[in-house]
Amino acid sequence: MARKRVVGRMRGAVVAALLAMTAAACTGGGGSHTAISDGRSATASHGPVKKGGTVTVAEVSAQPDFVFPLVPATNQNGYNVNLTQGMWPFLVYAGDGGSSEVNKDRSLFSSLDYSNGGKRLTIRLKDWNWSDGKPITSRDFTFVYNLLKTNYKNWQAHLQGLFPEDVTKVATPDAHTVVLDLDRAYNPDFYTDDVLSTIPLLPQHAWDKESATGAVGDYDTTAAGAKAVYSYLQKEGAKTGSFATNPLWQVVDGPWKLSEFRSNGYYSYVPNPGYSGAKPAIDKLVVSPFTTDTPEINALRSGSTLDVAGLPLNDIKQAQALKSSGYSIASEPIPGVAEIVPNFYNADVGPLLRPLYIRQALEYLIDRTQIVSKVYDGYADPGNGPVPVKAQESWATPLEKSGGPYPYSPQKATALLTAHGWKVAARGTTTCQNPGTGANQCGAGIKAGQALTFQLLYSSGRTTTDQQFAAIKSSEAQAGITLNLKSEPFNTLIGTMGTCTAASHPKSGCGWQLASYGYVPYPLYPNGSGLFDTGGSNNAGGYSDPTMDKLIKETQYSTSSSAFNEYEDYAAQQLPWLWLPLRSGILVYRTKLQGVVPLNPFSGGNNFEDWYYTS
Repeated sequence: MARKRVVGRMRGAVVAALLAMTAAACTGGGGSHTAISDGRSATASHGPVKKGGTVTVAEVSAQPDFVFPLVPATNQNGYNVNLTQGMWPFLVYAGDGGSSEVNKDRSLFSSLDYSNGGKRLTIRLKDWNWSDGKPITSRDFTFVYNLLKTNYKNWQAHLQGLFPEDVTKVATPDAHTVVLDLDRAYNPDFYTDDVLSTIPLLPQHAWDKESATGAVGDYDTTAAGAKAVYSYLQKEGAKTGSFATNPLWQVVDGPWKLSEFRSNGYYSYVPNPGYSGAKPAIDKLVVSPFTTDTPEINALRSGSTLDVAGLPLNDIKQAQALKSSGYSIASEPIPGVAEIVPNFYNADVGPLLRPLYIRQALEYLIDRTQIVSKVYDGYADPGNGPVPVKAQESWATPLEKSGGPYPYSPQKATALLTAHGWKVAARGTTTCQNPGTGANQCGAGIKAGQALTFQLLYSSGRTTTDQQFAAIKSSEAQAGITLNLKSEPFNTLIGTMGTCTAASHPKSGCGWQLASYGYVPYPLYPNGSGLFDTGGSNNAGGYSDPTMDKLIKETQYSTSSSAFNEYEDYAAQQLPWLWLPLRSGILVYRTKLQGVVPLNPFSGGNNFEDWYYTS
């Protein structure tokens, strides 16, 4: 594609998960804007490397609950990739410091060659080893391929029609070469950045077994065997009590090994002595959980052992005091989009959410500019559409850069509702006065007297999130739209939400109406695959539009920038989600801890192997 790649990262899940540290809580309010260094360009004075030491990192409001790297489709907890990526990195490692590019040093391939008009991909693997000394080979790739070929419908990172569905033939001419024949030519940027960056290599010699007591074999080479192995590994992967003790998870190819995992979300790593890349300098990395942002900032102020954390924005004036106490501070725009996901197939409000004009009215009533200013003190992306303007500026179209298709306008919201048969009662309850399917009527399935009332679920733990949704509730009321707010812990929220479609809506898990996970992390190529296409793995609300499907496919196939622009503007206008501002991450770290900046937003800030203390 004829444009520079800007920040974006791997898929993970539809949750506020990646960048858990750098997207740490912000607790808003207007006031003077405090200058903070840009984490992409920030550098700290480099001193001599002091080997060893422990680094403690804060994680707020959520915790991992699955360790097997091929996460089930039903598990939307993106904190899991935070847990696993340092142990089983992806074939393609996105992000090189602050640069939005593939990190060849950290990736598991030595070369990627597209040939046959883009229909053949030759992958040459590095001559690296597993932690038990066994070599990483092309057999480890075919192990992953075989498991997914049979079980891809139960793989959270699966993109419809793509790996492994799009592979017509796999060849392994030698121990370090894999040749994939694909069903068609793909845009190499898209395939490398968005597909290969979801595929880890897994140790066939240690994991190709059907039970804890069974022998390792070649079970994955048959469909029945692949199902049995996958089922066993997923079952073991959900046992949080044995994350750090199960021998399976001790065989890694990344720089870290898990040394402890507690039920409250505390976990720690130690270096993998058998790692083939550049080994970590520190002795131990601890991830310490906090239920909300308040105790996190209190821990920083107390001078505790907390070394890396997020800075709530209501404490931005504490920045100088923290600097005087030996901390540095950097900000980072986040590659992703904050959202309210509509459940188009909720039995009660699905008919209200399916008509575009109602979603347009809802969006017109979100004062994104004021939220950025008053809640996030300016440290946020404006949230004008499906591509973040700050973090992925070169991908953003003029429509998004100019404020998006739905700038704040209660007047336009009221006019839309009135024109479609609603009796608007500002600060009251707006009801359908003219039911039916005509151009000036409420729409299919909407009853006379039905009110525009919705329950909105959102993830608890961050004061700014409370402030944001309180502001949205108030502004929606200007057109008589009622939002009943309910906050829940992140893991509770995603645990009770199912992916809903026309076929599934009567089932358990589809009772939710509107939901905000926090934000959705993006890959290097932010084209909406898996999010807005029909049946996408992260399309929780069941949005479906043939035109959207076609435009997304075109971005997967074509290298033309116009194909991406057409998709982006269409998605911005069609509102598969309601767009929200996305806070920037404000990172606090001990100044004597080097290598933290420039931040890599694609790894969730988790390049711990780069970190080291100075004397």
